[in-house]
Amino acid sequence: MSDIRGELEVETLLKLVLGLIAVLLVLEVLEAVISGLAWLLGPFFVIVQLAIAVLIVLWLLDRI
Repeated sequence: MSDIRGELEVETLLKLVLGLIAVLLVLEVLEAVISGLAWLLGPFFVIVQLAIAVLIVLWLLDRI
């Protein structure tokens, strides 16, 4: 029976942990940007939805 535990080098483990931290930071920044846009468009959200719906209908009817 061979034991293969502990064959991961410290540098590889450090790169893996730092990569996961970088992904977490990118997700946090994206969340902040998206929540900021939602806050800015809050009062106009219904108008934006209606405008998108009208554009889709006009596109389907070949009016644009």
